[in-house]
Amino acid sequence: MKQLFSLLHTTLLLHRSLLAGAVMCLLAGCDLIEFSPNETRTPEAFRNLTQKNLERLQAQPNPTGGDTLRFVFTGDSQRFYSEAEDFVKSVNQQRNIAFVVLAGDVSDFGLVRELRWVHDKLQHLRMPYLTVVGNHDLVANGSGAYQQVYGPLNYTFTYAGTKFVMVDTNGREYGFNGRVPDVGWVQRELREPAPDVKRQIVMSHVAPMSEDFDPKLVDSYVQTLGAAPRLAFELNGHNHDFSIGKPFDNDVTFINSYSFEKRQYVVLTVWGEKEFKLEKVQF
Repeated sequence: MKQLFSLLHTTLLLHRSLLAGAVMCLLAGCDLIEFSPNETRTPEAFRNLTQKNLERLQAQPNPTGGDTLRFVFTGDSQRFYSEAEDFVKSVNQQRNIAFVVLAGDVSDFGLVRELRWVHDKLQHLRMPYLTVVGNHDLVANGSGAYQQVYGPLNYTFTYAGTKFVMVDTNGREYGFNGRVPDVGWVQRELREPAPDVKRQIVMSHVAPMSEDFDPKLVDSYVQTLGAAPRLAFELNGHNHDFSIGKPFDNDVTFINSYSFEKRQYVVLTVWGEKEFKLEKVQF
């Protein structure tokens, strides 16, 4: 009988300990518990990834060692997680790649967990990766999730004499309110490049040819690109397939990315002011 009472006492203490641990976990914001699929909070390891990748990029020398810059261009990772693993393996075999750019739709439903799942794959790249926000990343509470995990919706960086302007162009997600993209901001970032900037590249998810681009801003946006003194091209995603062309009369080249599901990506090499070549890679 004493043994039975001892067993019951031990079981009761164990239950109390587990309950106390659960309460402490709640009070501490334990990462194991998610109260809503629209939750935007995330651990520090998954926050401000854009800034962390930029710091990593700026700390490394240009792999080509000269004026030439080589980087991988892709887009629309969404729920293609097995393809993401194979993508990483393939990219890691490429030579002299400085970084990877992903042209939006990192997620499918704008959820933190999706962004984290994609990062779980892409963090195994040998080089930094940078993203621009896509329309799927803005679904529900996606804007808050993207900014929590990655960072600003509009940002710039300069590396190896190349200034990248990363801009939110997902006008439909804002009800075509006449403010997205922020054309004035793009103009300021492209106007009068610094002496160390040899060329400019703009990257967004939705191209101005798309019906998802705010129609009120197409003309001013395209004119801004055409007036940029050293613009090499604009990079876009959204269409899930590769294309290249000059759809407007201002001689600006638009390049659209493959999505992960197509199991292809593009290696872009730029040099001089506006010189470039591209290679398609299957994986």
